[in-house]
Amino acid sequence: MAEKTRCGWASSDPLYVRYHDEEWGVPLHDDRRLFEMLVLEGAQAGLAWITILKKRENYRKAFDGFDAEKVARYSPARVARLLRDPGIVRNRLKVEGAVKSARAFLETAEEHGGFDPYIWRFVGGTPKRNAWKTLKEVPPETEESRAMSKDLRRRGFAFVGPTVCYAFMQATGMVDDHLVGCFRYAAGPRRASARR
Repeated sequence: MAEKTRCGWASSDPLYVRYHDEEWGVPLHDDRRLFEMLVLEGAQAGLAWITILKKRENYRKAFDGFDAEKVARYSPARVARLLRDPGIVRNRLKVEGAVKSARAFLETAEEHGGFDPYIWRFVGGTPKRNAWKTLKEVPPETEESRAMSKDLRRRGFAFVGPTVCYAFMQATGMVDDHLVGCFRYAAGPRRASARR
């Protein structure tokens, strides 16, 4: 049985392979999971994504399952406890940024009838499917990710630069950047991800 051809970034780590095969690039429309990915992509800034993947379950416990209403109410004492938690990236700016982003997330969702309709408007509500042949062709940011970043920052979100936003767009299936030689690309676009 032949080994599946995957995007070059998907290492042999089973966690990475599963993430690539089952999650990355699949359209995501669940507000809680969108908040989770926004926080995790911000936490990843300057680090390898595998570092965050390995800590994701710890993040889910530490951040109340990414319930934005709970995270938005975190006190300075709760932030201090999080900064002592070895299961997450203990960076004060990133932890405080997650709390700040939770507040902005709730306001944005209230304004737009959910975060999903707000965030998906940056791609016109439909996933954008690219046809890159090599990893070198994949841009670190795009016009859409720059527009998203600018608007999120204006709304008070933290750790949402254009590169973080593009990684978020890839992760949540707003953009499908599987390389054309990848088995996932050959399989065609995936349907929206169910809530987990």
